[in-house]
Amino acid sequence: MKKIKTALMLIPLISVLSCSGKPATKPAEIFDGQKSFAKANELMDKQEYEEARTALLEIKNRDLTKKYAPMAQLRIADSYSKEAEPDRAVDEYRRFLDIYPEHRYAPYAQFQIAMIYFNQIEGPDRGYGGASKALEEFERLKKMFPRNPYRDIIEIRIEKCKNTIAEHEFLVGTFYYKKDSYSAAIKRFQGVLQKFPEFKKEAGVLYHLAMSHKKLGEKDKAEEYFKLLIEKHPKNSLIPQAKKELLSIKP
Repeated sequence: MKKIKTALMLIPLISVLSCSGKPATKPAEIFDGQKSFAKANELMDKQEYEEARTALLEIKNRDLTKKYAPMAQLRIADSYSKEAEPDRAVDEYRRFLDIYPEHRYAPYAQFQIAMIYFNQIEGPDRGYGGASKALEEFERLKKMFPRNPYRDIIEIRIEKCKNTIAEHEFLVGTFYYKKDSYSAAIKRFQGVLQKFPEFKKEAGVLYHLAMSHKKLGEKDKAEEYFKLLIEKHPKNSLIPQAKKELLSIKP
């Protein structure tokens, strides 16, 4: 009987020791979107872009409220832009626009796409591709978000894009002209006049267009463009030569 009592008294002690031997279960970590986003931004400020993207991807995957997920996607795009990886940046900005087309930062994403191409403009000989793409993206921004906060800046950028494209086309036209490929030159010069009526070198375009027609024996067309040049740009340095050429084709 004494042994039975002793055994019964040991049961609670054994139970306690048994329970105390199990490792404590760690409570599930609560995701804090605000804190995680702040940490990601700190990494961005330190130019630790790879680590920042890892943190931002976690936000995208775990932010059930969707309060910080859109901004995380946008900052991923920003990170590639800052890291001088324009193609990947454009892809991520477009992904943001596809997923969140009505987001208040959607105009920013579209503006950044346009600016990535705009920053590739190096001059009329090498900047044609960037200028063409930038112009397309700026026009898209105006159409998609007419009340965007970049309206004044956009018009200046668009003007530069157009001038760069027009200058490139003019250079190509003069190249054909010097190679005696007058029909090809005419096509380029006419394209400049039609697409870019405000081109600052319009006088040069008109002169070469008139001369191209003259070289082809198309006197009526040559006369038309010489007269237009004299009428629109009476003080241009090309006028004396234009008048001389005009007199030479008159009967």
